[in-house]
Amino acid sequence: MNKKQFYSLLKSVPKAEIHLHSEAVMTRKTIRRLYKSCQGAAMTTERMNKLFSYEDLNGFINAFLTVQSYISSADDLKIVFDDIRTYLEDNNIVYAELFFAPSSFLKRGYDFHTMISRISESISNIEKNDKRTMRLLIDVSRTFGEENAMNNLNLTIKENNPYILGIGLGGAESKGPAKDFERVFAKARKAGLHVVAHAGEDVESWSIKDALHLLKAERIGHGITAAQDPELVKEMAKDQIPFEICPTSNTFTKKVVSRIQDHPIRQLYDQGCFVTVNTDDPAFFKVSLIDEYWNLYSKLHFTAEDIRKIIINGFKAAFISDSAKKKYTTSVNKAWKEWFAANPEVTE
Repeated sequence: MNKKQFYSLLKSVPKAEIHLHSEAVMTRKTIRRLYKSCQGAAMTTERMNKLFSYEDLNGFINAFLTVQSYISSADDLKIVFDDIRTYLEDNNIVYAELFFAPSSFLKRGYDFHTMISRISESISNIEKNDKRTMRLLIDVSRTFGEENAMNNLNLTIKENNPYILGIGLGGAESKGPAKDFERVFAKARKAGLHVVAHAGEDVESWSIKDALHLLKAERIGHGITAAQDPELVKEMAKDQIPFEICPTSNTFTKKVVSRIQDHPIRQLYDQGCFVTVNTDDPAFFKVSLIDEYWNLYSKLHFTAEDIRKIIINGFKAAFISDSAKKKYTTSVNKAWKEWFAANPEVTE
């Protein structure tokens, strides 16, 4: 299958994305617009290039926080979700779980309820008009410590918004080990919230073990250093703990891998791990979800059948009902079969 055929197939198939940072879907055009609105001057090309010139995870996080600083009101979040709407449509993503990181906004005096209300309005409109479902995971953040994380959790519990599924732990693992957030995650679980954690992205496999054993994380974001720990791989394969793998993101942060061809997703998949594919921050890494699948197919020797199974994994790992998972799986298989029936000259 050539690239044009592959993209045609993937565009026809409904997909899920479950590791996606909402503010990092903003296009360069939107970033320029928000920058001009808050700074009163146009963003220079030099400034834009410098913003996106990071070489590791900490550099990326600084760029992410800088972009967040250009969002000068809760109403600006609607503009962010306009870009998300386009992104979902372009990739035929029918279900997405989005991280929203409120910490830097709260530090600037923004009201949590107002922000979530604006986001909820956008999600509701997209669901009504585009038939695409979105839910939120509130990033309690490693970066700002336990007190900040607990505050984010308490606001989330108080908000009791139906679009919020749970919490996630993002940020640099080296600055905020999982053990610092045990109380936060225990309280979240007690409140009935789902819990996920970035782990094994920029430190060794012990971070994944702590996320699983101390935080009781239901899914692991990234998780690629697990490949260096055979016993952990066996445990995660046995328990079918979903990996939210973001291949291109991992090559940019360079902690484990700098080329897609060397990415351990192939190893993890072959050893029976439950892998899903995501972009993490598509605008920051200039990648789409379909691009990620093409890279697996063209550079890591995943077959078309492997791709179909991983697409279905995205729905199976989502925090949705079993009946919804079954419905989405059926829709994937139907679209897949119909595309090949309409393109009989293409072999998988």
